[in-house]
Amino acid sequence: MYNRGIRGATSVTQNDEQEILQETVTLLKEIVIRNEIEPEDICSVWITMTADLDATFPARAIRQLEGWDLVPLMCSVEIPVQGSLPQCIRLMIQVNTEKSQREMKHVYLNDARKLRPDLSTPTK
Repeated sequence: MYNRGIRGATSVTQNDEQEILQETVTLLKEIVIRNEIEPEDICSVWITMTADLDATFPARAIRQLEGWDLVPLMCSVEIPVQGSLPQCIRLMIQVNTEKSQREMKHVYLNDARKLRPDLSTPTK
């Protein structure tokens, strides 16, 4: 087994608790589906948000999902680089897998597609 990183990002339209929680879950679920992983496969999830988002901890949304109560989660503030995408939530999921790094499917949703257009695919 290898320990691989899977990146993902999304954005919200406002600093709203429910929107932050909802978009965090949407992003996480899309990463899990595209990569065919289970919570038991996950070593940890690192979550960052831009400084303009402070209505809630996005880890709250993940912690409430069935089977995710033992997955280590950590929240942090994204480095405030001038001109960077505002209202952005990013995930870095470390997963144990037999897959190669090339097989990892990174997910970028909403305005965060601008961050990595080479890895972004349209959602259904």
